[in-house]
Order: sequence, then C-alpha cells, then structure tokens
Amino acid sequence: MGAAFLGWSLDAFDFFLLVFVLKDVARTYHVTLTEVTLALFLTLAARPVGALIFGRLADRVGRKPVLMAVVALYPFFAFLSALAPSIGTFLLLRTLFGVAMGGEWGAGASLVMESIPPGCRGVVSGILQAGYPFGYLLAALAYAWIYPLAGWRGLLMLGILPAFIVFLVRRQVPESAAFSDKRESVAPSKEGILRQSWRTGLFAILLMTAFNFLGHGTQDLYPTLLETMRGLTPREVGGIAVFYNIGAVLGGIFLGAVSERIGRRRAILYAAIAAMAVLPFWGFAGSIGSIAVGAFLMQCAVQGAWGVIPAYLNEISPPALRGTFPGVVYQTGNLLAAANAPLQSHVARNLGGRLDLALVGVAGVAALSIALLIGRGPERRGEILHCHDLQT
Repeated sequence: MGAAFLGWSLDAFDFFLLVFVLKDVARTYHVTLTEVTLALFLTLAARPVGALIFGRLADRVGRKPVLMAVVALYPFFAFLSALAPSIGTFLLLRTLFGVAMGGEWGAGASLVMESIPPGCRGVVSGILQAGYPFGYLLAALAYAWIYPLAGWRGLLMLGILPAFIVFLVRRQVPESAAFSDKRESVAPSKEGILRQSWRTGLFAILLMTAFNFLGHGTQDLYPTLLETMRGLTPREVGGIAVFYNIGAVLGGIFLGAVSERIGRRRAILYAAIAAMAVLPFWGFAGSIGSIAVGAFLMQCAVQGAWGVIPAYLNEISPPALRGTFPGVVYQTGNLLAAANAPLQSHVARNLGGRLDLALVGVAGVAALSIALLIGRGPERRGEILHCHDLQT
C-alpha cells in the first residue's frame, strides 16, 4: 500500500506543480492564460488512453510490472516539459505525461484492493486516495519555497527526483493475489462481460465525470484565484494550499473509514452535501484566515468523497476486468471533465474577470450531480475480490 500511495502522490505532485505556475508559463510563451490551461485539458484528456492501454496490460501480465512501467514514464515526460522550447512542444509533452499518468491509478488501486481483507478496504481506500492531495501538498510546499529560487522551469524539473525512489520501492512489491488466482482459472469472454456490465460502466463514467469536475473545479485554478483576485503572495498561496491539503488528507481517510460502517454510497452523499454547504464560504471569503478555513473545509468534503472511490470502483468492477475497469471509468470521467480549467477561465472572462463565480458555479453543479447520481448507484460493500477473502 505504501508504494501505491507514494506513486499516486508523486503523480499528483507532478500534475499540480503546473497549476501554480500557469501565469508564468503563459508569460514565457507569450500566450494567454486560457491557452496555457489547454495543457491541463490535454493531460486529463490523455489519461483514459493510458488507463486503457496499461489497464489491459495489467489484466494480462500483472499489476506490478505495469506499475513499474508507468512510474518510469511519467516523470520522464514531466521533466522534459520543463525544457520545452515552445508552447506546442510543451503541450505535446504534457499530453504524453497524461498518457503515462493514466496508467497509474487503476493498476495501483486494484493491486491494493485485491491484497487486503474486505473489512479494511474503507480505511485503506481513504489512505490510498489521500495520496493525491498529499502530492498537491508537496507541490504547494515546493511552490512556496523553491519557486522563488528556481522559477517555473526549475519547479517542474523537481518531478523526476522522487519518482525514482518509488521505482526502487516497487521492486519489493508482490503481485496481486487475485491476478495470480485468475491466471490459474479460465477467463470468461471479455465481450460477454462488457455486454453484462455496460450499465454499471456508464453509471461509473457519469459519476467519475462529476467527481472530476468537483475535484479539479476546486483545485486547478484556485491558486490563480488567490493570487489574481485576493492579491496573495506565492508564499501565502503555498501556505494555504498546504493547509487545505491537510484537510483533504484527513477528509479522505476519515470518510473512507466511515464508509465501512455506513456504506460507500451514503458516505459519498454526505460529503457531496457538505461540499455544497461550504461552497459560498469557500468561494467568496476575503480575509486570509477565512480563505484558509473555507478552503480547508471544502477539501475535507471533496477529498472525503474521493476517499471512498478506490474501494467503491473496485467493488462494482467485473472481476476479470478489475485491472482495466476502475482506471478506465475514472480516467474517462477525467476526459469528459478535462475542459474544466478552460471552461472556468472562459466563464470568468465573460463575467468580467470574476473567477470566483466561475469556480463556485462549476463546483456547485458537480457536487449536486454527485449527490443525485450516487443515490441511484449500486452498493457492493464487502464484495469478494479474490479467493483469500473467503478465509477472512
């Protein structure tokens, strides 16, 4: 679990380094902020491609070797993007980064969920998904302390360093027991599985689309909002980002654990309602103290809901496609929500520069959509993921 947590953390670290320096990249390449947000769009849009490619490989050759491959690829492209001589090259490299990043979550989540007792899934799910805000927290620290010294190119280069530590750690990770069980049995027809499971897949894609609009809608342009509309310095923005990501980590672990008692659907529903309740305070706070508190509470709710997702998607997944299904539906949701940053930037421009209104509007619709969708979704808490579960 530790290796999967670190891998997901470092994926997020590389991704969120960029959100802190969007304005600097725009200035360097002499383009608008909206044009630079295309890099976020392309990264998110490319992730389903990686999820499908690496997910199919994970179902064929195992979870572990696929994780080893993606953890070698994504820091390579992140590092190269820091050296890009033009905006076109920069966008291409961030797209390739997105492909590699797309393979990380599905294989990592299935490896962890298939390797633990059913009663532990909720808390482990929360810990695993907490790797994402933890990576954001690391990116915020880097922005606060290293960006003033190294600039945006130096900041993006940092992504390559910790990834090699995870690469070494993962050499010691055993293969999933469920994959070993599956290799010894006769695999059912993939076409038959898809015909039987298309409704579950469609529901999961819609749910993850709303989840990604909520997650990225409250994260990606929020540092830009704090700098441009609230007049905060990079050090202040970085400090607030660290604080709200602590809330995100705590929320994810807490709701993941609570979902083991009250169910996955109910935990997600409560978190979505909490996000809607906090929304005005989060979006329109003026003083630095109220901004910090509002951001902390918002990310507690948003990442609290996210903390349930690794367990939830693996439990509703067809067993023979567990290396593919969670990652593909998650990243397809990312694809459908990939226009979030350009959308919010465009809406803000049409509202006279009111980026706060754009962020609140998108996040509110996303949270409401999650609440409506999860109320009609399946609940399979405790689903058997491999034969060893029968002994627990």
